[in-house]
Amino acid sequence: MRWLVGWSRTSAGSGPGGLPDPEGPDDANVQPVGAQLLWGAPAPLWAVGDWRPDEVRVIQTDPTTRLAVFGRCGASDDALRAGLVAARGGALRHLSAWPGSYTAVAQVGRRLTVLGDLAGARPVFHTAWSGGTAYATAALPLADLVEAQLDVGHLAALLACPDAPEALGDSTPYTGVRRVPPGHALILRDGARDITGYEPTTSLAVAAPQRDAAQAMDGVRDALVESVRTRLAAPRHAPDYGAGTPEARDPGPVPGMGPAQRRAARGAPAPGIGADLSGGSASGTLALLAAGLPGMPGTPHGLGTAAGERLQAVTFNDLATGGGRAREAELERARALAAGPRLRHVIVAAGTEALPYAGLADGPLTDEPCPALVDAARHRHRLAAGSADHFVGHGARQVLDAHPARLTDLLMDRRRRHLLRPVSALARADGPSAHSLFVPFTVYRAARRLARTTYREGIEAAADALLRAGAGENGGPGTTGAAGAVDASLAALTWCRPGPAARWLTGEALAEVSVRLHGAAVRPPAGPLQRPGERRAAAALGRHAADHRVFEQAAEVRGQRLHAPFLDNQVVRACRALPEALRVQPGARASVLRAVLAGAGIRELPPGWGATSHASHAAAMRTGLAASLGNLLELFTAPLLADAGLIEAHVVRGALCAAAEGAALPLDGLAELVAVEVWLRRLLARRGTCWTGSAAPRQRAAAGGVIPPRAQGVPFGTAQVEP
Repeated sequence: MRWLVGWSRTSAGSGPGGLPDPEGPDDANVQPVGAQLLWGAPAPLWAVGDWRPDEVRVIQTDPTTRLAVFGRCGASDDALRAGLVAARGGALRHLSAWPGSYTAVAQVGRRLTVLGDLAGARPVFHTAWSGGTAYATAALPLADLVEAQLDVGHLAALLACPDAPEALGDSTPYTGVRRVPPGHALILRDGARDITGYEPTTSLAVAAPQRDAAQAMDGVRDALVESVRTRLAAPRHAPDYGAGTPEARDPGPVPGMGPAQRRAARGAPAPGIGADLSGGSASGTLALLAAGLPGMPGTPHGLGTAAGERLQAVTFNDLATGGGRAREAELERARALAAGPRLRHVIVAAGTEALPYAGLADGPLTDEPCPALVDAARHRHRLAAGSADHFVGHGARQVLDAHPARLTDLLMDRRRRHLLRPVSALARADGPSAHSLFVPFTVYRAARRLARTTYREGIEAAADALLRAGAGENGGPGTTGAAGAVDASLAALTWCRPGPAARWLTGEALAEVSVRLHGAAVRPPAGPLQRPGERRAAAALGRHAADHRVFEQAAEVRGQRLHAPFLDNQVVRACRALPEALRVQPGARASVLRAVLAGAGIRELPPGWGATSHASHAAAMRTGLAASLGNLLELFTAPLLADAGLIEAHVVRGALCAAAEGAALPLDGLAELVAVEVWLRRLLARRGTCWTGSAAPRQRAAAGGVIPPRAQGVPFGTAQVEP
């Protein structure tokens, strides 16, 4: 895990409440373990973890004016200096306009500015500490610094309403550690903090001007090509096969195993650049762009074999679930896409060892809980066959597809004729039935109802839904496993709705989340109020980006970097400029990506390219649940979630058994429960801390503690972890 950390203090920092000087002679200084100091007092900044030399850049114009950029940034040194000059005058948006995925920290005099990204894949956290404010790109180090306890209310909100910013707010799983919202910057001056947005906002009363569809797609093409080109222009990296123990080195020729198989067995990525190639539109677009742009996608001459000079495209073949005709069609499309001379196709076959819920006992501690924890071993098995720099198509659906609530936005703009094609496609999505003729009218009525519902009424309705009879039992809020496309779209036509795991939470936990929602409803929303579709789409993107960050930590392969260009600032901005009328049309994502490839000179695509299928994911989740049912039942024999008052253990065990037998239950909700329970156990079992020095905190976050059973009469939010 890689992160940066720093702090800002008051002017009178030498008193008892001041911060220690990291450059002073006193050995009681507080510093992160294994850190590289980029600049010192009075506002020190460190880079912690296995950062590559080209991933940390510092530009300084004078002793008090400097800029640090962490990650993959395509700006030149001159562009960084120009951005620093613009930030000095208050134009923060210039620091987010470069291609790539990065975090920028600008210091101008006593003012310190830390920018998060638009999607939320590179968040910024902050907390009050020792008379000032400490910030980091990871929440756990800050929790260690202030000896924070677990925020059980946040975990309840994460399970009950994971896609609702109103329920989660700016909280984290650690009490006192806050998150900067996506598209905002943290500004510190003498320890005082301010959070401000750097993106222009549109009015709710007046529709934003719509760009021409062709121009908008050209903008997406240019942004995506530039993001891929930024990764290709970076220095190549290769694992050091000669380091470590003899067992870690390449053992040489092994009967029946090629170099790729031996490398995957060691858990080391291949040198150069690679990409996922699942046969879908997102991963296929990135693989073809990376292989088709000028320059060698693999390793330079003289390092590795000639095969390493081609882009390594990795396709995952799940032998345990099969997947039927849809999966076979995806594999055929992947083979057809990888037939070019600049791609080297690697098919990773996996059996029961790579099913979801396998290997839960092993795995790293992530910064936060995330559903990706349940299938991290599955992804790690695939990524181990990838390259040192590996493209993934995460985020394409969230930035390109239209959220169902965008139908309401079209109604509010009086563009009813654009609703014809999407509602007709919904009527055909679940097959012919007696109710198909009424689907367009039902969807239109739901969209009109949402258009007439105010933001406050929508949030209060979601809060009341959590308190309905039987909300914490089977059949409560949340989607069912058998819900079709029409039911899912109708459920999404709301300002806010409970998540799939809410049905298994206790009534007390749901009541706490309901209180959070009622409080958010009466408070003015942060920033100008957005339209329902725009707000729901931004919330879905933020949730996915946060999950992607934790996914990188959970499935991390040593020496490998995952690149998700669809979550870059430039790409997100370009996709937001797509007209809503284009977004809601069936097959909009495939059409946009096809235009992107055509603009890059790639026009021959296999038949069926752009088809979407979620059946293979659901089948793998159910098969993995049935295969690991015994371990899961043991995990929920005495769960920490029950000690915190969030669930009843016997209810969850019954749901696990029913789902393994094929009952129509929300599998994503069960995965969220399992992921949070696994994360809690890893957190409470951790040893060591992120800080060193005689004045460092004596206790790590949730150190060695257990969640005490609920005491009668004690308010829900007061459950704490005892040291």
